[in-house]
Amino acid sequence: MKIGAPKEIFPGENRVAMTPDSALQLQKLGHSCIIETGAGAAAGFEDAAYEAAGVEIAPSAQALFEAADVVVKVREATTEEMNRLRADQTLIAFFWPAQNAEMLELAKEKGATVVAMDMVPRISRAQKMDALSSMANIAGYRAVIEAGNNFGRFFTGQVTAAGKVPPAKVLVVGAGVAGLAAIGTSTSLGAITLAFDVRPEVAEQIESMGAEFVYLDFEEQAQDGAATGGYAAPSSPEFREKQLEKFRELAPDVDIVITTALIPGRPAPKLWTEDMVRMMKRGSVIVDLAAEKGGNCDLTVKDEKIVTENGVTIVGYTDFPSRMGTQASTLYSNNIRHMLTDLTPGKDGVINHNMEDDVIRGATVAHAGEITFPPPPPKVQAIAAQKREKPKELTPEEKRAQEVAAFKAQTRQQVTLLGVGGALLLLAGFFAPASFMSHFIVFVLACYVGFQVIWSVSHSLHTPLMAVTNAISSIIILGALMQIGSGSWLVMILAALSVFMAGINIFGGFMVTRRMLAMFQKS
Repeated sequence: MKIGAPKEIFPGENRVAMTPDSALQLQKLGHSCIIETGAGAAAGFEDAAYEAAGVEIAPSAQALFEAADVVVKVREATTEEMNRLRADQTLIAFFWPAQNAEMLELAKEKGATVVAMDMVPRISRAQKMDALSSMANIAGYRAVIEAGNNFGRFFTGQVTAAGKVPPAKVLVVGAGVAGLAAIGTSTSLGAITLAFDVRPEVAEQIESMGAEFVYLDFEEQAQDGAATGGYAAPSSPEFREKQLEKFRELAPDVDIVITTALIPGRPAPKLWTEDMVRMMKRGSVIVDLAAEKGGNCDLTVKDEKIVTENGVTIVGYTDFPSRMGTQASTLYSNNIRHMLTDLTPGKDGVINHNMEDDVIRGATVAHAGEITFPPPPPKVQAIAAQKREKPKELTPEEKRAQEVAAFKAQTRQQVTLLGVGGALLLLAGFFAPASFMSHFIVFVLACYVGFQVIWSVSHSLHTPLMAVTNAISSIIILGALMQIGSGSWLVMILAALSVFMAGINIFGGFMVTRRMLAMFQKS
């Protein structure tokens, strides 16, 4: 099959659905590739780079549509592009079928197959094709950069000769892919980062990234993310009021707000109201990543940046991934390539559109002259944090009983070992000379003491303290020192060798520890 990528005609769109690297990978599947001239220029990929990768250059979009068997795009197709499709062609692009009923009907009339990258089910096997997550990851990162560009202070706190600068306080609303990317970027820049999400199971992820999860004093449990395909579900009016109350409490203190909350198939929920904007400090910034779906902020203007009367900047851009065209094109073209890998199981350049496959069926919205949207639920569970049962908290009596049982078990083990060791020593005493027994008893006691000292160190500390515990274990050197004064030359030589080897263990342990600590010292 011939895979073709036309030039994106949406104003300001810098991405391209095929890069020279992805074209090389597609050719390994048995496909040939064609691209419209200049299609990758805005993303930093010149025609010469495509030609070097063995890609044919089409002089126009019309020529490309006529030559290609599979057309790959970033933005949803226009009416003109849909009219160019043939019955034997496949279109792979963002499509938004729930909002594009007219385009679905046009695809049905044409008999073309349409694979919507925004409909890839969120199951483990489909992560490599999840273009929404790829683009959201870029958007979350870029939102923090854009906020910093409009914020008049440092993110991190500083103490300088000229004065003290407090750290910025950032609130991220929504902890999906974009939200987590924004949290990671904000914390890495040194800001105090707060984050809120209606799904309580994401609190652990937020806190692991160095941010503080904003809890509500409310009993309602959010719907399990697995039941909603990994997205947040709509909340009750009572929960929403409690949520807005918390945001009003935070508004005067935060410097930057990044909102990412979206519910599939619905307008973006209004979470940052006009009165909250008025409560914010002059110079604060709001970046609304939900601007394309109406915005989470009441005052957001799609594709514009405005400054309110009280000096708050509200950024409503919808093209954050496009502003990082090279990176976004690389990630998106990889998503497309993985989708085509699943569509080409034989790696022989032949497309097998298997509608029994969960991923292919979920993403296909039109096929063989029929509208196949909406798809049935996937057979496997969506990606979501699974609810873990809280371990039962033990009462003081139960804790005491556990400690007593553990002590008794350890005591029984030690008494058994001592009993066995004593029996062996007694048995050896009947056959071995007295001089041997005196040395042997010292040897056994030295090994026992060394073992007990190390065994008493918690296992969780063995890695960071390994060098020091090596030195501590060399307490057995005392046994060797006691034997150096023995009258037997053989025992003296063996004792001297023992002192030498134990000394290496001791001094080497402390030298390694010193080197380990030096690794964490700032130069």
